[in-house]
Amino acid sequence: MQSVTVELGAASTMELVNALSAIATELATRDAPESAAACLELTETLAAAADMQESALAGFIGRVDATGEQARWGYPSTQAWLRSSLGMRDNRAKERLTLARQRHRLSQVTERLAAGELSFGYAVTVADSVARLDDADCAQAETTLLEMADQGFSAGKVAAFGHRIRDVIAERDDTETAPDEDTKRGYAKSWLTTTRSLDGGRYVKGWLNPEDAAIWDGTLAPLAKPAGPDDRRDLSERTAAALSSVLSGGHKATKVTVICDLDTLTGGSAPARLTDGTPIPAAQARRIALAAGVSPLLLGRGNTPLYLGHRERFASAAQRQVLETLYPSCAVRGCELPGTLCEVDHVHGWALGNSPTDIDQLTLTCGWHNRFKHTSPDQIHITKDQDGRYVYRLLPPPDGKSPPATSLGWAA
Repeated sequence: MQSVTVELGAASTMELVNALSAIATELATRDAPESAAACLELTETLAAAADMQESALAGFIGRVDATGEQARWGYPSTQAWLRSSLGMRDNRAKERLTLARQRHRLSQVTERLAAGELSFGYAVTVADSVARLDDADCAQAETTLLEMADQGFSAGKVAAFGHRIRDVIAERDDTETAPDEDTKRGYAKSWLTTTRSLDGGRYVKGWLNPEDAAIWDGTLAPLAKPAGPDDRRDLSERTAAALSSVLSGGHKATKVTVICDLDTLTGGSAPARLTDGTPIPAAQARRIALAAGVSPLLLGRGNTPLYLGHRERFASAAQRQVLETLYPSCAVRGCELPGTLCEVDHVHGWALGNSPTDIDQLTLTCGWHNRFKHTSPDQIHITKDQDGRYVYRLLPPPDGKSPPATSLGWAA
């Protein structure tokens, strides 16, 4: 059994984190007590401690985010680092990043969360609600929402108020707000209204029902992701650019692609597969391969469908289609940028003559990781998966995984 001795007041942040990690490791191996009443009490105590840890975690994440440290490790954004390196679900990563970015404006939330007087759920709810407010409204919103939490409103109820926080502030200050005319339209049918501005632009306003919203998200969300760390556009600007791309025909509807051997199409029994790995019986593959909107990808010997040799620098359109079929997203493990938005990467570097423009020497990487691979080749480990596709894994910077202890001592 490991022994932990720490003088709390004199310990550095690194020493406290290491001690906490050792205690958590030991606690995780213990069996739960037989007494259900004891388990209830222990759960409440441990949950409160976990909330205070979230306060410290928000400070750490905020420092990484503000300095851009994650980029040195090969991650295009702080959220990508939280998802890929720490294995957080997308919603959890967003919550922690939102709290980290808003905590400097939320003095009451920060103080109460660190003291164990406020749960992480309430803290994130308030942080999310004020993210779109200016500093003046932020202060009022923080006070109002914390009062609701103190009055016993659930985190869900507080979140519902947070979505209409401007109205809540107006009610608190006994001022009037303009009625929301859009809600009178109802929510069963989608609608859009557009108004042309004097300079030739157009204002767009509307509502999408859940079905149409799903189509919107499925089409635009992948196209509206940041192009990399240098992409300074906010989400609304990227969404507008994505919509413009769709309307101008820059984004084409995805076709179904069936991957199969030539023998399968000529009567063989080997099954085909879709791009997500779903197996397709040979007979069915032969039928749907002739259907409109379906592209058969024929694999020759060694699963190499196309060669161009050293004379060609850029991948052909046919090669691009093959790569988008083989790589649904960036080849870097954990990067979720769709393959349709990625760049063709010569795995071993075409400029040095090490990699011809052959399909088995190409992969897809997003613009950020393509540049990162070029500038930091020692931080990319290249392997192949069982299907022969390249997999890039990010490695720590050359100076090692752990920064100097002094850099972690700001909160000691």
